[in-house]
Amino acid sequence: MSYERETKLYNVDSGDGREKYILFAVSCGEEEKAEASINELAELLDTAGGETLAYMIQNMEKPDRTTYIGKGKALELKEMVEFLEADGVICDDELTPSQHRNLADILETKVVDRTMLILDIFAGRATTGEGKIQVEMAQLKYRASRLTGQGTALSRLGGGIGTRGPGETKLETDRRAIQRRLDKLTADVKSLKHVRETTRKKRLESSTPIVAIVGYTNAGKSTLLNRLTSADILAEDKLFATLDPTTRVCRLPNGREILFTDTVGFINKLPHQLIDAFRSTLEEAKYADVILHMVDATSEDAELHKEVVYDTLETLGVKDKPIITAFNKMDLLKDCGELPLMDEEADAVIEISAATGEGINDLFEAIENALRGDKVYIERIVAYSEGELFKRIRKYGEVLEEEYLEDGVSIKAYVPNNLIK
Repeated sequence: MSYERETKLYNVDSGDGREKYILFAVSCGEEEKAEASINELAELLDTAGGETLAYMIQNMEKPDRTTYIGKGKALELKEMVEFLEADGVICDDELTPSQHRNLADILETKVVDRTMLILDIFAGRATTGEGKIQVEMAQLKYRASRLTGQGTALSRLGGGIGTRGPGETKLETDRRAIQRRLDKLTADVKSLKHVRETTRKKRLESSTPIVAIVGYTNAGKSTLLNRLTSADILAEDKLFATLDPTTRVCRLPNGREILFTDTVGFINKLPHQLIDAFRSTLEEAKYADVILHMVDATSEDAELHKEVVYDTLETLGVKDKPIITAFNKMDLLKDCGELPLMDEEADAVIEISAATGEGINDLFEAIENALRGDKVYIERIVAYSEGELFKRIRKYGEVLEEEYLEDGVSIKAYVPNNLIK
């Protein structure tokens, strides 16, 4: 049996009982992007515990409204499923309810889309109570949208007597059950949000600077946090190894304490249900003093990853923050020659290895410079009678040196402009 050039077969004979799938996607003129995305889908499937048998990319101006890939290609996909004895197929986009239903009818096998797969991974990775609630909310919202599609199909006979069959009753029962559960989870999230906001307020009032670590999934954020703070967070070479945010204290070489906050990894085509559900968690970046943007320097798709991160930050309303881009895993590029690692969006660019510690001093220096921001350097003697001013300098500035003299305290520091007016 032969397939066209946009179809790729994998040699799979693991015998480990894992479910095996065929992946498929539509390319609307950007074939390289489509292939990179479907390769990432294969990584997601591996993370979820499945295996990829083959993938198919269909070139079209836009996805077909009824079957996503067109009926002819769907029939070809069905032949592949039967020939390769696949357990199901996975679409690289989120299918509409009607597309999902039509494909299931044609293929007569399990049909999964990218959103379902990511939600499944998140469900397995969430460990804290808040994380589990957020994931369940996202799953229920996804299911609710699918019930709406089924409701449309069931209502074709019209309303009134003679049309209220058991299917419609089951549908309404499911809707109500989902809505009741969503209402309960929403109340739980509000309570947790209040706790998070209280904790966040205390952090902000403490005047301890906050650095939010953001980046594409598997860029090395958790590894870096472990390196800097001995946080002992799970750090695996897998997509979405950790979901729950962690905040730890770190002391810079100049003696100043800062807080590092790790956030959930971003990904291309991140389901909107997850952005909505994890908004309170992701918004940690919104209240940070500095954004530390981690990029996997070894990835061929690093440019796409940067674009996804910046788009997600914009969606979250994260603006006007100093951004440090750290190209990570430089220890793995030693034999690759000089590479032009750039990020025009960032205020500073450094190269590090979270695994070996390479470049950490450069990272600290970049953070110190970013935190100084619009602060001005001062050298002055603060009289002992100006005790309140001395407290404000200590609280809001960065004291480099201080010496207690007979007539006051000699200070060298970076302080906010309005502190010395």
